[in-house]
Amino acid sequence: MSKEVFWDQMEDVNAAMLAVGSKRYVPMSPYTDAAAGAIWFITAQGTDAVDAAAGGAADASLIVTGSGDLHARIDGKARLSQDRAKLEELWNPIASSWFDGIDDPDIRLIRFDPTEAEVWNAKGAIGFVIQIAKSKMTGEQPDMGDHFTIAF
Repeated sequence: MSKEVFWDQMEDVNAAMLAVGSKRYVPMSPYTDAAAGAIWFITAQGTDAVDAAAGGAADASLIVTGSGDLHARIDGKARLSQDRAKLEELWNPIASSWFDGIDDPDIRLIRFDPTEAEVWNAKGAIGFVIQIAKSKMTGEQPDMGDHFTIAF
């Protein structure tokens, strides 16, 4: 899988689990920016992710699973951003459900820059069933898709 295919598949991801620093994983809505090689998150002041990134770029990890055929562990750096233009670009009805408008003083923007991704590219639900059935008939292990690493 090329980086371009990875970014294309990430466009379809609506939820993932983000951990910044040593903080716990929490569900977040990722917004990909393939041109910049970044994944953005809109969150709130006082969250673990914001606290962990407050001192500058922090080690972070993003887990993507159950989103189409893409399953991945993505490592990188997370940092806070005050890019108002990016916030305006990303602002949407989902984000607005959590805040009192785009000018809410609690809004924080996190930029996640991937450094490496371990990817499992599955064959989808129908492909899974076919592979399991084939395995039962032939005695061979099922082909569950590709597994590889991408460096950014």
